[in-house]
Amino acid sequence: MRYNEKELQALSRQPAEMAAELGMRGPKKGSVAKRRLVKLVVNFLFYFRPDEAEPLGALLLERCRVAQEEPGGFSISFVEDLSRKYHFECCSQEQCQEWMEALRRARNEIRKMTGKDPLEQFGISEEARFQLNSLPKDGRTACVGSQLAVLD
Repeated sequence: MRYNEKELQALSRQPAEMAAELGMRGPKKGSVAKRRLVKLVVNFLFYFRPDEAEPLGALLLERCRVAQEEPGGFSISFVEDLSRKYHFECCSQEQCQEWMEALRRARNEIRKMTGKDPLEQFGISEEARFQLNSLPKDGRTACVGSQLAVLD
Protein backbone atom coordinates (compact mmCIF):
# COMPACT_ATOMS: atom_id res chain seq x y z
CA MET A 1 0.00 0.00 0.00
CA ARG A 2 1.33 3.41 -0.94
CA TYR A 3 0.68 6.48 1.17
CA ASN A 4 2.49 9.62 2.18
CA GLU A 5 2.81 11.53 5.43
CA LYS A 6 0.18 14.16 4.55
CA GLU A 7 -2.34 11.49 3.58
CA LEU A 8 -1.75 9.68 6.88
CA GLN A 9 -2.12 12.88 8.89
CA ALA A 10 -5.38 13.68 7.08
CA LEU A 11 -6.62 10.13 7.72
CA SER A 12 -5.71 10.40 11.42
CA ARG A 13 -8.11 13.36 11.71
CA GLN A 14 -11.07 11.39 10.35
CA PRO A 15 -13.77 10.09 12.70
CA ALA A 16 -12.57 6.96 14.48
CA GLU A 17 -14.34 3.64 14.70
CA MET A 18 -12.89 3.50 18.20
CA ALA A 19 -10.60 5.71 20.28
CA ALA A 20 -9.33 5.62 23.86
CA GLU A 21 -6.35 6.33 26.04
CA LEU A 22 -4.50 3.06 26.53
CA GLY A 23 -1.17 1.99 27.91
CA MET A 24 1.09 1.21 24.95
CA ARG A 25 4.46 -0.51 24.84
CA GLY A 26 6.50 -0.74 21.64
CA PRO A 27 8.51 -3.65 20.29
CA LYS A 28 11.89 -2.58 21.73
CA LYS A 29 13.24 -4.71 24.58
CA GLY A 30 12.77 -2.99 27.91
CA SER A 31 10.25 -0.46 26.64
CA VAL A 32 7.74 0.68 29.24
CA ALA A 33 4.03 1.30 28.80
CA LYS A 34 3.13 4.92 28.11
CA ARG A 35 -0.33 6.48 27.98
CA ARG A 36 -1.30 7.03 24.36
CA LEU A 37 -4.47 8.10 22.63
CA VAL A 38 -5.11 5.16 20.30
CA LYS A 39 -7.47 5.69 17.38
CA LEU A 40 -8.74 3.09 14.89
CA VAL A 41 -9.51 4.61 11.47
CA VAL A 42 -10.36 2.12 8.70
CA ASN A 43 -7.41 -0.31 8.93
CA PHE A 44 -4.87 2.02 10.58
CA LEU A 45 -4.27 2.17 14.30
CA PHE A 46 -2.93 5.67 15.04
CA TYR A 47 -1.30 6.56 18.33
CA PHE A 48 -0.79 10.03 19.78
CA ARG A 49 0.58 11.64 22.88
CA PRO A 50 -2.60 12.53 24.82
CA ASP A 51 -1.98 16.28 24.51
CA GLU A 52 -0.93 16.43 20.84
CA ALA A 53 -2.91 16.57 17.59
CA GLU A 54 -0.31 14.94 15.30
CA PRO A 55 0.12 11.16 15.52
CA LEU A 56 3.38 9.68 16.76
CA GLY A 57 2.85 6.74 14.45
CA ALA A 58 0.43 4.37 12.81
CA LEU A 59 0.14 0.60 12.51
CA LEU A 60 -1.27 -0.73 9.25
CA LEU A 61 -3.48 -3.64 10.27
CA GLU A 62 -2.60 -5.99 7.43
CA ARG A 63 -0.89 -9.35 7.85
CA CYS A 64 -0.91 -8.96 11.62
CA ARG A 65 -2.04 -10.96 14.61
CA VAL A 66 -4.03 -9.62 17.51
CA ALA A 67 -3.81 -11.69 20.68
CA GLN A 68 -5.12 -11.25 24.18
CA GLU A 69 -2.01 -11.26 26.35
CA GLU A 70 -3.30 -10.94 29.89
CA PRO A 71 -6.58 -9.83 31.43
CA GLY A 72 -7.26 -6.38 30.06
CA GLY A 73 -4.46 -6.36 27.50
CA PHE A 74 -3.80 -7.35 23.90
CA SER A 75 -0.91 -7.28 21.47
CA ILE A 76 -0.43 -6.73 17.77
CA SER A 77 2.40 -8.50 15.96
CA PHE A 78 3.17 -8.77 12.26
CA VAL A 79 3.33 -11.98 10.21
CA GLU A 80 6.60 -10.95 8.51
CA ASP A 81 8.30 -10.21 11.86
CA LEU A 82 6.56 -11.71 14.90
CA SER A 83 9.17 -10.14 17.19
CA ARG A 84 7.78 -6.70 16.23
CA LYS A 85 5.04 -6.77 18.84
CA TYR A 86 3.08 -3.84 20.30
CA HIS A 87 1.32 -4.29 23.66
CA PHE A 88 -1.80 -2.40 24.70
CA GLU A 89 -3.18 -2.18 28.24
CA CYS A 90 -6.89 -1.46 28.61
CA CYS A 91 -8.78 -0.25 31.68
CA SER A 92 -10.86 -3.44 31.85
CA GLN A 93 -11.40 -6.83 30.28
CA GLU A 94 -14.56 -5.46 28.66
CA GLN A 95 -12.62 -2.63 27.01
CA CYS A 96 -10.04 -5.15 25.79
CA GLN A 97 -12.78 -7.27 24.21
CA GLU A 98 -14.27 -4.17 22.57
CA TRP A 99 -10.90 -3.32 21.02
CA MET A 100 -10.34 -6.84 19.75
CA GLU A 101 -13.83 -6.88 18.22
CA ALA A 102 -13.22 -3.47 16.57
CA LEU A 103 -9.99 -4.81 15.06
CA ARG A 104 -11.91 -7.84 13.71
CA ARG A 105 -14.50 -5.51 12.17
CA ALA A 106 -11.72 -3.48 10.52
CA ARG A 107 -10.49 -6.67 8.86
CA ASN A 108 -14.01 -7.53 7.71
CA GLU A 109 -14.37 -4.08 6.14
CA ILE A 110 -11.27 -4.74 4.04
CA ARG A 111 -12.80 -8.05 2.96
CA LYS A 112 -15.98 -6.23 1.86
CA MET A 113 -13.97 -3.71 -0.17
CA THR A 114 -11.76 -6.26 -1.92
CA GLY A 115 -14.33 -9.04 -2.23
CA LYS A 116 -11.97 -11.69 -0.86
CA ASP A 117 -10.57 -12.83 2.42
CA PRO A 118 -6.92 -11.76 2.56
CA LEU A 119 -6.05 -14.59 4.96
CA GLU A 120 -6.70 -17.28 2.37
CA GLN A 121 -3.28 -16.69 0.84
CA PHE A 122 -1.72 -17.72 4.17
CA GLY A 123 -3.76 -20.93 4.39
CA ILE A 124 -5.46 -19.84 7.62
CA SER A 125 -8.92 -21.35 7.94
CA GLU A 126 -11.91 -19.52 9.41
CA GLU A 127 -11.94 -21.97 12.34
CA ALA A 128 -8.28 -21.34 13.22
CA ARG A 129 -8.57 -17.55 13.36
CA PHE A 130 -10.01 -17.34 16.85
CA GLN A 131 -8.72 -19.98 19.20
CA LEU A 132 -9.16 -20.68 22.88
CA ASN A 133 -5.86 -22.05 24.15
CA SER A 134 -6.41 -22.07 27.88
CA LEU A 135 -9.25 -21.83 30.36
CA PRO A 136 -9.04 -21.45 34.14
CA LYS A 137 -8.41 -24.78 35.84
CA ASP A 138 -10.44 -23.89 38.94
CA GLY A 139 -13.73 -23.88 37.00
CA ARG A 140 -14.35 -20.14 37.47
CA THR A 141 -15.50 -18.05 34.57
CA ALA A 142 -12.75 -15.60 33.78
CA CYS A 143 -11.21 -13.86 30.83
CA VAL A 144 -9.89 -16.09 28.11
CA GLY A 145 -6.13 -16.44 28.39
CA SER A 146 -5.19 -16.29 24.75
CA GLN A 147 -7.66 -15.49 22.04
CA LEU A 148 -5.93 -15.07 18.73
CA ALA A 149 -7.14 -13.17 15.74
CA VAL A 150 -5.11 -12.92 12.58
CA LEU A 151 -5.85 -9.84 10.53
CA ASP A 152 -4.78 -9.13 6.99
